[in-house]
Amino acid sequence: MTAQKGSAFLLKIRNAESPGSYRTVAGLRTTQMSITSDAVVITSKLSGGWRELLSGAGVRQVSVSAAGIFLGSEAENAMRDHVLAGTIDDYELSFEDGARMQGRFLVQRLDYAGDFNGERNYTVSLESSGPVVAVPA
Repeated sequence: MTAQKGSAFLLKIRNAESPGSYRTVAGLRTTQMSITSDAVVITSKLSGGWRELLSGAGVRQVSVSAAGIFLGSEAENAMRDHVLAGTIDDYELSFEDGARMQGRFLVQRLDYAGDFNGERNYTVSLESSGPVVAVPA
């Protein structure tokens, strides 16, 4: 098994003009994903002193953050529009091995920065809203 390239970990947004397809958010230099699940504890006197959790219960969420160089692409502009409107859209995460995950996300934060005589860059944070599912390769 070989290490997968970070450059092949892509954040994509649904293409409004072509249902079922996604556009890569261009100019990304770093991308990170966190999957969390809050447990529901069902420990009782009958647990023998061991903590017990309820399988399948609790709140699951996927958080995505990315940073890159702002290119003014349609995908980047669509993310900005979602932040301003507070709306949720479909996103896809794709990996070098062909694995993909899709779900609805809220763009929770979008930051722009730049230096005089430098590139304009941005960071973006997304939070899942509803299920995020693995898509067969």
